[in-house]
Amino acid sequence: MERKRNNYKCDTSEIEKAKSYIIVEIIEYVPNSVVIKTIIKKSTGNVSVMSFDSGEGLAEKISPFDIFVQIIEGDAELVIDGTFNLLNAGQGIIIPAHLSSFINPNGRFKLIQTIIKSGYE
Repeated sequence: MERKRNNYKCDTSEIEKAKSYIIVEIIEYVPNSVVIKTIIKKSTGNVSVMSFDSGEGLAEKISPFDIFVQIIEGDAELVIDGTFNLLNAGQGIIIPAHLSSFINPNGRFKLIQTIIKSGYE
């Protein structure tokens, strides 16, 4: 399956600590783009919020770490090792380390992604 090349816009600066946020509101949609905003980034893992414009997804990849993904607005189809999972707002899933995964777009959506890099020793 051929996948469209994404236009990524990344903001790797962390958000302000000890301040309350409505997570779905800290990131906006950008036409024809995937936008990534870092919430917190450490050597042991990171948390990011991402917005996907209509028609935008993530190409197939394999991570050496478990990844937790939660849809916070809209819905998306997440394919893990060939198994299709339709996730709606509020639903989350763990992508196991070393399995292929990609996201098929179902219109605009936003998600939170948490990667834990420790505990694999």
